Amino acid sequence: MSSHTRPSFVKFLFIFFLSHVLSISGESDNYIIYMDMSFMPKIYVDHHSWYLATVRSVLHSSSQARTTTTISPSSLSNSKLIYSYTHAIQGFSAHLSPSELETIKNSPGYVSSIRDLPVKPDTTHSSQFLGLAADSGAWPASNYGEDVIIGLIDTGVWPESQSFHDDGMTGIPSRWKGECEVGTQFNASMCNKKLIGARYFNKGLTAKNPNLTISINSTRDTEGHGTHTSSTAAGNYVEGASFFGYAPGTARGMAPRARVAMYKALWSEGAFMSDIIAAVDRAILDGVDVLSLSLGLDVTALHLDPIAIATFAAVEKGIFVSTSAGNEGPSDATLHNGTPWVITVAAGDMDRDYGGVITLGDQVQVKGTSLFPGNPSLSKTPMVFTDLCNDSMALNRLGNKIVVCEDTSNILGDQVDNVQAANVSGGIFITNNSDIESFIETQLPAIFVDPKNGEIIKDYIRKASGQPEAVMEFRQTIIGGNRPAPRVTSYSSRGPSPSCPAILKPDILAPGSLVLAAWPENSPTSFVGSKFLYSNFNLLSGTSMSCPHVAGMAALLRAAQPEWSPAAIRSAIMTTSYSTDNTNSPIGDLGDNQPATPLAVGAGHINPNKALDPGLVYDATTEDYTNLLCALNYTAKQIQTITRSSSTKCSSPSLDLNYPSFIFLLEGNTPAAQTAREFHRTVTNVGVGMSSYTASVTPMKGFKVSIEPEKLVFKERYEKLSYKLTLEGPTTKMSDTVAWGYLSWTDSAGKYQVRSPIVATTFPK
Repeated sequence: MSSHTRPSFVKFLFIFFLSHVLSISGESDNYIIYMDMSFMPKIYVDHHSWYLATVRSVLHSSSQARTTTTISPSSLSNSKLIYSYTHAIQGFSAHLSPSELETIKNSPGYVSSIRDLPVKPDTTHSSQFLGLAADSGAWPASNYGEDVIIGLIDTGVWPESQSFHDDGMTGIPSRWKGECEVGTQFNASMCNKKLIGARYFNKGLTAKNPNLTISINSTRDTEGHGTHTSSTAAGNYVEGASFFGYAPGTARGMAPRARVAMYKALWSEGAFMSDIIAAVDRAILDGVDVLSLSLGLDVTALHLDPIAIATFAAVEKGIFVSTSAGNEGPSDATLHNGTPWVITVAAGDMDRDYGGVITLGDQVQVKGTSLFPGNPSLSKTPMVFTDLCNDSMALNRLGNKIVVCEDTSNILGDQVDNVQAANVSGGIFITNNSDIESFIETQLPAIFVDPKNGEIIKDYIRKASGQPEAVMEFRQTIIGGNRPAPRVTSYSSRGPSPSCPAILKPDILAPGSLVLAAWPENSPTSFVGSKFLYSNFNLLSGTSMSCPHVAGMAALLRAAQPEWSPAAIRSAIMTTSYSTDNTNSPIGDLGDNQPATPLAVGAGHINPNKALDPGLVYDATTEDYTNLLCALNYTAKQIQTITRSSSTKCSSPSLDLNYPSFIFLLEGNTPAAQTAREFHRTVTNVGVGMSSYTASVTPMKGFKVSIEPEKLVFKERYEKLSYKLTLEGPTTKMSDTVAWGYLSWTDSAGKYQVRSPIVATTFPK
């Protein structure tokens, strides 16, 4: 659940810092055990009985070996066995000593095991920014996502939030098998026709820390993250929403008529994969249509990544899975959730800007950027220019003044910290830094201005006949004020995927910057002076925020196109995305102020209305994913861990997954001759019946791209046709670290353009 780290209180990325990440060698620990169901003896009525007996037999053996008083194997197994999994994986989790684990490994049916791992978790305007409207497009076509069930695995939910009221909602779908689990400060009546399910999972957490006390042992959200993500995906309409006057308007989620099912597996006390798997397992059984996972593990192979393994089962059941890319950018290969069967979402900004107005003593007004949540204005106050603001002692001596700082050395964060720690009235920060989002919510009145406006302020201070002074006003929201937009944020993690570099990741860019969504009313959002501030809505940033945008978008597509597979929905999202900003320039990258590559933005920025009718889709089955795993040289046991099938045959291994993007990873360190890579793809016509599509390719520096055939002629809807893309270029020593272009299939009527990114990079596998 990756949210972007920010310096202001409670706007930090919700990351669980655990002092006990790895257990001391020799001590008991939590393990996830994968089993082969074909080995289950017929005497057991179900898999749970078999797993329980397996643990019981191991513990019975170890207890006999001890000289101390023997404990009942039944009580031992009941305390040692954490979860039996049904759908997400074939296996169980248990709290075992190293010797007990070794004994388990010799049990019939044992496939593999991993240590239970800690997890880190990665609005009023975003729907308008995405072009969603009441009179046309994806909202009315899908009836706003009505009856689609979105499951979120997160920190819980604040059921009293107006975003979860059920006004206007129809009856709960009869296929729903979930429930509203009773717990601390949470009863069954808190669910309704919007929030239809609430469950919580912490057996893995408490097994890892037996003396731990859970503060609120229920699905109630004590962190805010889950309330924010779930209302982003499917929050109902709430008029008059804002963050202390910023971003005012009617809040609503991407799919405001979809249902919400919350599975709390992330806790302020910690979070572990055994609980995440249990949550996915239950969500599959309950009958969710879409899963939103704003969380992940870094640099983990697919067969060792429980999220990848559990989501394989979900996708096999037809569930669309949206995941966050992570917040470790802007460096390459920092992405997690590079899993081929899910969609991986990067974070971008929007065209909405937040600001303040400085009225100088000569009545000249200067505008800047601010998210100060305190008083709406600072009355006339003396001001002083102090240049770099790097002398904390000197700042403390200034007293009741507005301090004007000028950032010339990329030390803006230090200056903001110094001014906030000083005994001054306010701050004005002059900077040409385009990436100031993480600084603008301050604990004291502060406004950030560009160098041009900074010169106006400095000139006034120099020429003022008396004491220079200014008035500062806040809570300004400017729709369209952020240009260019969108841009990929600097923190959004980049590809290639360390876990599966053969597939281009991330897949797509979605709003993740300063997203307004619901928040628990008793959880502070800010800290000003010596006081905590509270709001029913909060502005958060991170790929945690972009992920539920795509989950909600998938709910709209599932409602409008119920026959589409998860891969078809992903394809529609990717191939209809756009790659230019609101100035008609290529989408930029705040990490380096250059055009963003597909390693940062994937196919482009989501476009919900166009995704509704993409023309062609690239479909894929679990068999296709299995063939990819075979080509990645996973062992039979490793593949079985992911697919849960002992009968997998690697008869058709292929790295050429039918995916709506292309990546060619070059290897070596010396200049060499030309090389070629062929990609084979099959597209399904989901547009009009008889139609023809012609291929076009944008130039790629140093590479030649050819398509065969260059024209696809469909005779009917749902017909499938194939083509080959050949990429020719140098094996090494590219002039740039990445080259990219796009393949577009355009129909003869000009209605459809089906676009896919093509990437060649020297980044090693």
